[in-house]
Amino acid sequence: MKKYLFTPGPTPVPPEVLAAMGAPVVHHRSPDFRPVYERCLTRLREVCRTQSDVLLFTASGTGAFESAVVNLVTPGEPHLVVSAGSFGERWAAMTKAYGADVDQLQYAWGETPDADDVRARLAEREAKAVWVVQSETSTGVVADVQSIAAAVKEAGALVVVDAVSSLGAVPCETDAWGLDVVVSGSQKALMTPPGLGLAAVSDAAFERRGSTARFYFDWERTRKAQRALDAPFTPPVSLVAGLDVALGLLLEEGLEDVFERHVRLGRAARAGVKAMGFELFSPEEDRSAVVTAVRSTEAGEIIAALRDRFGITLAGGQGDLKGKIFRIGHIGWFDIFDITTALAAIEIVAAELGVEVERGVAVTAALEAYEHSTVA
Repeated sequence: MKKYLFTPGPTPVPPEVLAAMGAPVVHHRSPDFRPVYERCLTRLREVCRTQSDVLLFTASGTGAFESAVVNLVTPGEPHLVVSAGSFGERWAAMTKAYGADVDQLQYAWGETPDADDVRARLAEREAKAVWVVQSETSTGVVADVQSIAAAVKEAGALVVVDAVSSLGAVPCETDAWGLDVVVSGSQKALMTPPGLGLAAVSDAAFERRGSTARFYFDWERTRKAQRALDAPFTPPVSLVAGLDVALGLLLEEGLEDVFERHVRLGRAARAGVKAMGFELFSPEEDRSAVVTAVRSTEAGEIIAALRDRFGITLAGGQGDLKGKIFRIGHIGWFDIFDITTALAAIEIVAAELGVEVERGVAVTAALEAYEHSTVA
């Protein structure tokens, strides 16, 4: 049975990336690896849209999270976490674990954080840093990080962004928006298997590091080594080679074209599920270009049937949304034919489960939305 991966991460990996990873392993301090490492770090700065260092760790996206927390948090310092889903709550849990005095601006799952709310909260209570999720894959919401960052800067705080599922899929202008720390991972829009975490760190963030003890995730140690093209610890050389190729594919396509493709794929997915009569859980807006979340009382049955019948893997709901939604990921190495494949399969299993669906409507609506729309 063919396998189709439509989760918000890990995501499908292009064959060119897999081929690079399948090449013979080289020593990480050899002349064979240094040019690959240098090119990968340079491309990361281009994709992050920053002139600052992008620090690369052998870790998941959560490892990149922890690097930000362990470098910025001093126990007892005030921090503000903006939470509207599973990963916002992870920011809160992690900053609390390291002793921060955390104020949590908490929204219901599925709501979109608002810059004015952040501005008002910071007027009431100061914070060293504000921690926000750009793409909350648990709900499909993509926050307006540019506006939130502007509110944070007015208050003189640092802004730290979880861009694990947004970097390389939707605009994330690190320097232009004044983002101090942007963390991400290899396994989502960057089209590489899990195992690499990254953190783009501004000079301001670097200068305001806290006193928490750290070693592996120490920004100073990693930055010093990377500037000498000498990784501080043994990196996964094959993953770095694959990420280098994946970043090259994104830059070759052009980031603006990549963003447009994701917007159009999001439109197609939303149009297809609505045509089947499903209700969207994620917002119906172009920013929601990462994952489409769909309400369904049959969510668990649909996910299981897709996996067993067609080898298609969708994501279910998390937390209180478990069994109430299913999620279609469309970040990274996807095109319209992938989305129509998923929609056609959903249509088949939904009809078999007793959902009233007119056959063929989902694919038709998706193609119309994808092909006959322009992105401003």
